Parts: sequence; C-alpha cells; structure tokens
Amino acid sequence: MKRAIFPGTFDPFTLGHFDILKRSKLLFDEIIVGIGKNSEKKTMFSLKERVEFIEKVVKDDNKIKVMGYDGLTIDFCEKVDAKFIVRGVRNTGDFEFEKAIARTNRFLSRIETIFILTSAKTSFISSSIVRDLINNDGDYSKLVPESIYDFVLKNHPK
Repeated sequence: MKRAIFPGTFDPFTLGHFDILKRSKLLFDEIIVGIGKNSEKKTMFSLKERVEFIEKVVKDDNKIKVMGYDGLTIDFCEKVDAKFIVRGVRNTGDFEFEKAIARTNRFLSRIETIFILTSAKTSFISSSIVRDLINNDGDYSKLVPESIYDFVLKNHPK
C-alpha cells in the first residue's frame, strides 16, 4: 500500500489544501492529513478543532485519515508506515523552503517528498490570509470548505 502524509498546521484548512489533498489521492492508496503541533506558531484553532473540521470535510472518503502529531514529520511517517510526504507549492518561495526540508528529510530517512503545484484558482489562498479575514470580519467563505466556514461561524463568533 502506498501511504502518504500530507502534513501541515492547517490553521485553518483552506480550499488550496483541499485541492492538493484531492489531487494527491490519484497518486496514493491512503493519505493521512497530519496536523503537526508547531511550538513556533500560535494557532487560532486548537488541534482538536483542526482535526474535527478537517474530518468533516473528508468524512465520506475512506482513502483519507486525519491525525494530530507531535515532533518531526519523518518520525510520524515512520510511526504510521508512510513512505511519502505530500507538499503543495504555490510559488518559488514555497519551493525553496520546501526543497530544503525535503532534502533534509531524505538525508535523515528514506521518506520521499512529492511536490504538487497548486492550481491557479487556489494559488493565492493561504491560512494566514484566512485568519486575517476571520479576525477582521472579512468574507472568507470562498477560501475554505463550506463545513469549515460553518464550523468557524458556530464555534468562534465575534
């Protein structure tokens, strides 16, 4: 079985993330959305909330699992027996950043990183833009899956 991890903070999970996830399903038998705890980042949503709202988005898809993890992504890959990491790339800045991480991961393990270019229609979306819109009562409804929009409205009222 070809299993991959799609790691990230996903704070929140956007339509850009969802696009990469859907397209990566064409390459792998199973994808685990790995929600990492990053001590460097202050998140808007708790790990529990992020797991919950991504599970709602993928609830009818038996090829996708959602799990939180602590520590290095390559250690998580080993724990769940995944041989691949999937990363979305929006621009050259993303590529240079991700390339260094991928090379380090490959040096330290046998994990292969697969880069998927974002589609033109979602390449401008970032979680930080969505958080800024949420914090400033902006319209972010076209940037996240509908179930996440509904979840945020219900659980994080202004």
